Amino acid sequence: MKKLMQIGLLSAGLAGFSLPGWSAEQKIATINLTKAFNSYYKSIQASIAMRKEVADTKKEESQMIESLRKHDDEYRQLVDKANDQAVSVEQREKSKKAADDKRTELEGDNEYIKEFEQKAKMRLQAKEEQRTSEIVKEIQGIVEAHAKAGGYTMVLDSSGVSHNLVPVLLWTNGQDDMTDSIIKELNAAAPPGSLDTNALAAPTSNNLTNLTNLPSTFK
Repeated sequence: MKKLMQIGLLSAGLAGFSLPGWSAEQKIATINLTKAFNSYYKSIQASIAMRKEVADTKKEESQMIESLRKHDDEYRQLVDKANDQAVSVEQREKSKKAADDKRTELEGDNEYIKEFEQKAKMRLQAKEEQRTSEIVKEIQGIVEAHAKAGGYTMVLDSSGVSHNLVPVLLWTNGQDDMTDSIIKELNAAAPPGSLDTNALAAPTSNNLTNLTNLPSTFK
């Protein structure tokens, strides 16, 4: 989403340079879209909710792993019994069969955990992308309203670089930057305490490591 907006704005700006009297006709504003996005109370709340969901997912996976370890211990005990020469051949055969069954159960557990991780990652990534898209659209709507009210012909994102590492904004003296006014409007209806970023602490579990590194447009 951000890349498409940047490319469109940059293309419009480059096209405008070829027009006579371009500098006199254009009125350009800037906004640090990353700062606006990360400062919006809805972004903060969404991040907190996402981290909680990641932590809950990790907790659920940890329980699966603990169960897997328990089953593995049971399997090893059965293998030992199957090799115990102090018991009868019949008892060793029973233990061997039980060990084979437990091994099959372990293989099923492993596959289930892998599938769980994959589905959880896809689900959380989809939710992250969805909430990012919705918030960006909301910010774009406010930017558009500000731009029209201020008579601007173009608004450029000053937050960084595009996907291909080409800066969208080569230089700005900071004038006509609407970032702070946009953030102020975004958070005008923020509930008490919703701007507290202290709740954004990362989950401590080491399982499902990839889930803590979900791609985000504005990380």
